[in-house]
Amino acid sequence: MQEARATHPALISVPTNPFLPEAIMRQYGLTKLPTQDELPSSYEEPLDPAMAEALMRYQGVSIPPTQDELPYSDGEPMESNYHVLQMYLLIETLKLHWKHRKDVFIGGNMFVYFSPTQSLTHDYRGPDFFIVKGVEHRERDSWLVWEEDGKTPDVVIELLSASTAKKDREEKKLIYQNNLRVPEYFLFDPRKGDFEGYALNGGIYEPLHPDERGRLISQQCQLALTRWKGVYSEEYSQWLRWETLSGEPLPTAEETAGFVKERNVELEAKVELEKERTAELEALLAQYREKFGALPE
Repeated sequence: MQEARATHPALISVPTNPFLPEAIMRQYGLTKLPTQDELPSSYEEPLDPAMAEALMRYQGVSIPPTQDELPYSDGEPMESNYHVLQMYLLIETLKLHWKHRKDVFIGGNMFVYFSPTQSLTHDYRGPDFFIVKGVEHRERDSWLVWEEDGKTPDVVIELLSASTAKKDREEKKLIYQNNLRVPEYFLFDPRKGDFEGYALNGGIYEPLHPDERGRLISQQCQLALTRWKGVYSEEYSQWLRWETLSGEPLPTAEETAGFVKERNVELEAKVELEKERTAELEALLAQYREKFGALPE
């Protein structure tokens, strides 16, 4: 997905603040609050907690911020419709597979916040797909770690493109490894078919190796990720799909409906065949009675 660098109406400009405690102003040598250009621009430039708190209090933002006070989308479309469909395929099939589970959240293309100061740097991260286990099953606009008892994603999947591949493999990978501590990180290029995965081992990502079928196994989900050629949402292409460890693809709603319909046709045909056989037996019995009389008791 395109890099999410969003703005929030309450955070666009920072005028002089006569109410900021003089001690904090003196501590940072401030005569006015800093502008966005003077604030850290990435996670690698942490903002001092006291400074962050002073700025957020000035801007009327709760400490820590709530979902209603933070951006949850950058308004930018994903790289292509194909990327959108790929995200939906991963979400749809897994949600159907886990439809009875009430302890998991599956999200896509939404912001994940691990530090309240992200609301000041305007530098947010929105994984294309992620899973969090052991949490309440409910809708969320964005994922705020401090509102989820410190829970971070268990699995993240990024869909690569020419404009994001380098950042997904380098900067984001380090963020998922060092800041969010995501146990499993997968990357898939929908156009090229490139596919790779990593698992945390001792705090460091180590490459996952494909099994004999060319799949990458998610220990977190006890499922496999595999490249599959077929039709999804009327588009024929190569897709990244979930499947069981035994090799059964997790079906889409359309595939499930098609299977049910096909199964119903098979059952109807079987019933009709049984009716024909019953009719044939009754006809044979009628011929027997006509020739030999009633069957002996």
